[in-house]
Amino acid sequence: MANTIKVTLKKSTIGCKKDQIATVKALGLKKISQTVEKPDNAQTRGMIFKVKHLVEVSE
Repeated sequence: MANTIKVTLKKSTIGCKKDQIATVKALGLKKISQTVEKPDNAQTRGMIFKVKHLVEVSE
């Protein structure tokens, strides 16, 4: 796929707000160190921005 980014969960969602937990789940992340590939678009970037303290992004 063209224009994808890799998102990795680096910190636990324990103690986070419910909307942040839902965002991590919507990104497809369940366990720490799990990596998923997502299309690089405005929607994905917005989700990543919301939980930027929990995830790591590589292009």
